[in-house]
Amino acid sequence: MHPFEYSRVADASHALVSGAKPQTKFVAGGTNLIDLMKCEVERPTRLVDINALPLATIEAVKGGIRIGALARMSDVAANPLVRQHAPAISQALLASASPQLRNAASIGGNLMQRTRCPYFRELTWTPCNKRNPGSGCSAIQGDNRMHAILGTSEHCIATHPSDFAVAVAALDGVIALRGPSGERHVAAVDFHLLPGSTPQIEHGLKHDELITSVFIPDASHTRRSSYLKVRDRASYEFALSSAAVGLDIDDHTIRSARIALGGVGTKPWRAHAAESALTAQPPSIDVFRRAAEAEMSKARGYGHNDFKIELAKRTLVRALTDLAGGAA
Repeated sequence: MHPFEYSRVADASHALVSGAKPQTKFVAGGTNLIDLMKCEVERPTRLVDINALPLATIEAVKGGIRIGALARMSDVAANPLVRQHAPAISQALLASASPQLRNAASIGGNLMQRTRCPYFRELTWTPCNKRNPGSGCSAIQGDNRMHAILGTSEHCIATHPSDFAVAVAALDGVIALRGPSGERHVAAVDFHLLPGSTPQIEHGLKHDELITSVFIPDASHTRRSSYLKVRDRASYEFALSSAAVGLDIDDHTIRSARIALGGVGTKPWRAHAAESALTAQPPSIDVFRRAAEAEMSKARGYGHNDFKIELAKRTLVRALTDLAGGAA
């Protein structure tokens, strides 16, 4: 690990001034950043500890729930408001990491975590465009079993690792960002970026900005929502495939659906084609399968991860079937 300066701040204005300095990173739980510093993927010269900022509140506000960026994952997962009004959020958090990590990791940090692609995290291995732009993507011709099949480019096929971000994207979450010019709001589906030709640019947060909260709007499909994660082992493992789903069903007809997929996309993948295929349809396995086929029609495997195309379809069908109460 390279030497760095460390400071603590107690208010947002000081945090923004300190965080705007070159090669500076904010740190809260540190469960991802410190890891990357240890393996020298991240080399900040300054760390600004923001844990003292008053950004850990979870509260009901007009139109939904606001979750402070410094709220710990375990606290959000156990919060009665979240469990009642947005169960997919709670379930996604409980499916993440380990209890020890959930007790330390912050909500804002979870959104900012970087890929677990081994070619990105290991400096002695072959090139990685996220780590060294223009050097190439080793995963395309390498070991890509865990990699993406949606949103990929010739420059990167790494998956985004967050479970929480998938649920937030599905439920129309809005992320509040504070910078020198004040606060702005970004839809969760737009916060993370596709790799395109610049995979090193992973999100829309500017260097002089700070995530302050996440807003989850109240809606029928938010209250009736769930998260299903398929992985190699039962705990402490990243998704091979996951689905955050929300349904508004009335008179045996799906009035609206919200879906996002994890483990298969280069960003939390909002499944708009599947949502459209479900709207105004009866909740049935045949309908769910057609929706899954529609969403995965443009998926592309790279050899070792070809199995994810069918796995993602089955994950989505299972998630929808369970949520709809075992549709016939």
